[in-house]
Amino acid sequence: MDGTLVDTEPYWMAAETRLVDAHGGTWSHEQGLALVGMGLEDSARIFQAAGVRMGVHDIIDHLTDDVMVQLKTTGVPFRPGARELLANLRAEGIKTALVTMSMRRMAETVVELMDFEAFDIVIAGDDATRPKPYPDPYLQACDALSVTPAEVVAIEDSPNGLRSAVASGAATIGVPLMVSLVGAGAHTVWGSLEGKTVSDVTAFHAAHRAAEGARE
Repeated sequence: MDGTLVDTEPYWMAAETRLVDAHGGTWSHEQGLALVGMGLEDSARIFQAAGVRMGVHDIIDHLTDDVMVQLKTTGVPFRPGARELLANLRAEGIKTALVTMSMRRMAETVVELMDFEAFDIVIAGDDATRPKPYPDPYLQACDALSVTPAEVVAIEDSPNGLRSAVASGAATIGVPLMVSLVGAGAHTVWGSLEGKTVSDVTAFHAAHRAAEGARE
């Protein structure tokens, strides 16, 4: 979600900076970038190490609340082509899942602001048995959709997200935003989702499966 469907990373970074500042610490843009795609509990422990005197779940709730306020006051900044590609997939009857490390209440807020039923299921950070980069969130999504990872295309903007999707066995597309995806294992990288259609996704999936079959 964050960075792939919607460009909320600046919201998260602003919330992080305010939180650390309030506890007398300092927080840099580079530190914020290092958290992109990381599970919220792991991120919270980093904030504790930076001087935030709050419990892990209190930190998660505080940051989530801050970002949700920004979403409600500033709006949801959808990434170019993301909403259009989802609508195209849904029109073709293709199952879709949102796999995010954000809390479910925030994910549902974003989904509710879309003007069509974009996802069959949501796997959020508080649903995952283990966070990205473990494969668990994607495997849980596959189970919920009654599909195998070999049938899935995952789209991710972060190294941790890519590692999670690749480890699950899904064919994986990287769409970079704030951090480099070099070395994260994406099966292909698209500069943007703008102009992408179901045909592009299915062609990528077919080519990936053919390449996998040739290696077996």
